[in-house]
Amino acid sequence: MAILQILEVPDARLKTVSTPVEKFDDELKKLVEDMTDTMYAANGIGLAAIQVGVPKRILVIDLQEVPEGEEPSEEGPEKNPLVFVNPEILDPSEELAGYKEGCLSVPDQFADVERPATIRARWQDLDGKVHEQDMEGLMATCLQHEMDHLEGILFIDHLSRLKRQMVLKKLNKMRKERGVAA
Repeated sequence: MAILQILEVPDARLKTVSTPVEKFDDELKKLVEDMTDTMYAANGIGLAAIQVGVPKRILVIDLQEVPEGEEPSEEGPEKNPLVFVNPEILDPSEELAGYKEGCLSVPDQFADVERPATIRARWQDLDGKVHEQDMEGLMATCLQHEMDHLEGILFIDHLSRLKRQMVLKKLNKMRKERGVAA
C-alpha cells in the first residue's frame, strides 16, 4: 500500500493525453492498488492514473453509496472500488444532466458541469477482460469526469473563462491562507 502524490493545477502533466494499457500484469495491479489507496486517503470518489503522474488509461472509482434501504455502518460505506482500464464511451445520450463537480487535482473547488445524462461504456478489467454497461446518474458523471483526465481535460475546462478564472482565484486564495505555494 502506498499513498501517491496527487498532481494539482497548474501542473502541466495534468494536460497530458494518456496512452492505452497494453500489459495486464502485476505492475498494473500494484498501480491500481496504490491509486485506490490514494483515492480513499484523499476522500475522493474517482482518480485517473495521470493524476498521480502516470499517463496510462486507468481509472478507479468508488461512489461509496449506501444501498437503498440500508443504514450506513459506523465504519462508513462499504468500499467497492471499480477499475476501468482503457475505458471508452460508446453511446452518450443527447439529454444532459448537471452536477456540482469537484476534483482532487483542483482541491476544495466545485462548479456545475453538464454532461450526457446516460452513457454506454466499454472498458477492460485488470485481467484484460472487456466489459460493457449502461450507466446513469452519478456513475455516468463520474466516469465521464475521470475519462476527461485521460484526454488532459479538467472539469474546470468545461466552465466559461470567467467561471474558470474565479475557481482558480479561489484556489490560489485558499492555498495562500494555508501557506501552500501555488
